[in-house]
Amino acid sequence: MSHEATNWAIKQRGLKPTTKIVLWHLCDRFNPDYGCFPSQDRLAHDCEISRSTLNDHLGQLEAVGLLRRVPRLDPVTKRQLPTRYILGFEPGFTPVAVVPCPEIGHGDDGAAESLDEADGCDVDGMADALPCPDFGHGEDAGAVSDFPAEPCPENAESRVRISDTNPVREPLSKPVKEEEGAQAREAISDEVFGDLLAALGLDPDALPGWWQGWPPRLHVQRWRDELGLTEAEIIAAAEASRQDHPEPPDGPKALDRAMQRAAQRKVEDAGRKRRKPKAAPGPAAKPITDLPAFYADLVNSDRYLPVSAISNTMRDAMLGRGLVTAERLRERGVR
Repeated sequence: MSHEATNWAIKQRGLKPTTKIVLWHLCDRFNPDYGCFPSQDRLAHDCEISRSTLNDHLGQLEAVGLLRRVPRLDPVTKRQLPTRYILGFEPGFTPVAVVPCPEIGHGDDGAAESLDEADGCDVDGMADALPCPDFGHGEDAGAVSDFPAEPCPENAESRVRISDTNPVREPLSKPVKEEEGAQAREAISDEVFGDLLAALGLDPDALPGWWQGWPPRLHVQRWRDELGLTEAEIIAAAEASRQDHPEPPDGPKALDRAMQRAAQRKVEDAGRKRRKPKAAPGPAAKPITDLPAFYADLVNSDRYLPVSAISNTMRDAMLGRGLVTAERLRERGVR
């Protein structure tokens, strides 16, 4: 991995998101001492795309002059080795002058002048041995791998279109990227997205790569739909996040935790509002200070009176104060 290489990839402008991801992973595999030699399987796995899609984006990067592909052969077995990718920042880089073949990396004879002879690649022989599927089939004597001698897009075993990595899909009315981009623009308006960028201190005319295109708008849409935040709450949470992190975030993913905290606070506030206020406590009962009067009232009433409730001392106190009569006590069963 080379930080210089990945930083160079991030600074490239005008590329489609997937194309830029392919360039970044190429630079991530770059070794300053030996160069860049990832296999197509490894690169496709890193980028999470099929090999055929990978070759399309590699062709676009080569067409705009950001890299050059140099095919290689094992000098002993003559088998094809992983392609060498010469990146645009490497010393002595010269872009390919013609449109390259998506699989092999070179086209007609004019492209041979830009390949490095130091890599031990016989370009003229390679052009015959490894035919380009877009320009014609090869010969039986030229095959240098286990694939058939005439790889072709119509061939079931073509190395350009592998059935396992290129499942058949129904034709789309619109390109997927264009359709998703339109949905993102409809979901998050330009005005709201602009307010979010302003809240984060980002310059709309010099946005980092992770804030460009439709992916960041879809990320903001997930904050709204999955976390339950309104657009105003998202902007407020973005402004609050700058208190802890004054520098603008590299991308929307850096704000995920701040948005999750804002959503949690919103749920807690709603829960507190739904709770019923506690009822005010009733007036406290007055303590009984005159027990003879209390029991006399009980004896003189028709309420239930246990026989054992009144002791002899309490009986004598009530009689002594004239609160009850002896006849009433006998009626209530107090002896």
